[in-house]
Amino acid sequence: MIAVSVLKKFAFFKDFTNDQLVKIEPLAQEESYPAGAHLYANGDPARCLYLVQSGKVAMFMENDLGPGKPPMQVTVDVITQGETMGWSAVVDPYIYTLSARCLEATKFIAFDSMKLRQLMEEDCPLGYRIMNSISKVIATRLTHTRIILVGERGLATLTDY
Repeated sequence: MIAVSVLKKFAFFKDFTNDQLVKIEPLAQEESYPAGAHLYANGDPARCLYLVQSGKVAMFMENDLGPGKPPMQVTVDVITQGETMGWSAVVDPYIYTLSARCLEATKFIAFDSMKLRQLMEEDCPLGYRIMNSISKVIATRLTHTRIILVGERGLATLTDY
């Protein structure tokens, strides 16, 4: 179990009350993975919401380039200490939308998706607070994806001239 004082250090829990953190605390488990570990793939059932305590994780997608060609891997974001990943754990259909691989040895605080969703159902104000934090994670990921897309489109345009 992870102490409330540790959870308070994460931006994800910035707006949570102590009472809300006490309810979430029993769901928090530490997990550690070595560099190169593949955490999950796009399309996998979302088993956990993760907070990164230390290390670095690449969030990526693979694009099919056609028959006989290997898929192209595009890194959408790199998640580091203090950041959150795995928002699909609490957003229906509860399927990861990107793949995740540790770029270095990484230590997480992991929240089991089913237990977290059950707590959100039982305590609606807490569920609202969690979804508000999740929306910030999604918005950040969307911004990073948009930056990558604009950068790639810009490079493509430059090579046309």
